[in-house]
Amino acid sequence: MKKFIVIALALGIYQNWDSITGSPSGDYQWATASDEVVLYATDWCGYCQKTRELFARNNIPYVEYNIERSEQAYQEYRSLGGRGVPVVNAKGTVIHGYSSQRILAAAQQD
Repeated sequence: MKKFIVIALALGIYQNWDSITGSPSGDYQWATASDEVVLYATDWCGYCQKTRELFARNNIPYVEYNIERSEQAYQEYRSLGGRGVPVVNAKGTVIHGYSSQRILAAAQQD
């Protein structure tokens, strides 16, 4: 039983190391300006890739945060109601999922 507790404790520490040490994984400059476009994504998500391509085709500058690599990014994503990816925060308008029309409309607003 003691071995099980030690293993469970070690696993818990390993999984939460970023929040324990207070330093997020990766070097991120956190977007705070209301005029920025932020993409919360993962590496493996096909719709995240489509969103990146949409931004590139339309010359839309954006900041991307990988929610699997950074606890802080994940917490921001969850605070926006994130349950799936991608989540786009375009100048204060939050879009869940991939919708090229909605993303472009929000990102191109002045």
